[in-house]
Amino acid sequence: MTESTDTIFDQFPGGIFPAACSSRVLLDHVMSKWGVLVLVSLTDGPQRWSDLRRRAQGISEKMLAQTLKTLEGDGLVHREQQPVMPPRVDYSLTPLGEELAEVMVPLLRWVGRNADGIIGT
Repeated sequence: MTESTDTIFDQFPGGIFPAACSSRVLLDHVMSKWGVLVLVSLTDGPQRWSDLRRRAQGISEKMLAQTLKTLEGDGLVHREQQPVMPPRVDYSLTPLGEELAEVMVPLLRWVGRNADGIIGT
């Protein structure tokens, strides 16, 4: 496999993430505190609303709904309403969301290993 000699800066000739760049919006969606936690929670497979709320401790119902709606709109999360009573909705990663989670998980592992040493206890 040949390594590219391009840098991240070559990808954005107008400057890294200029103000009008759509990458800034997407970064805001996926790298927000709740965006990260929801995306990584879904790496275990489909989750119900209550499962996601339990995993992302401290998230309000409003923020969970807003985050899921945003990530669904970005094509990263799939929402599937089950035809049962009582109503049931499952959330899962789309193929694009799985690709994103694949690169986010190593970052979160690094954070987990280093957070106490950097922030302290």
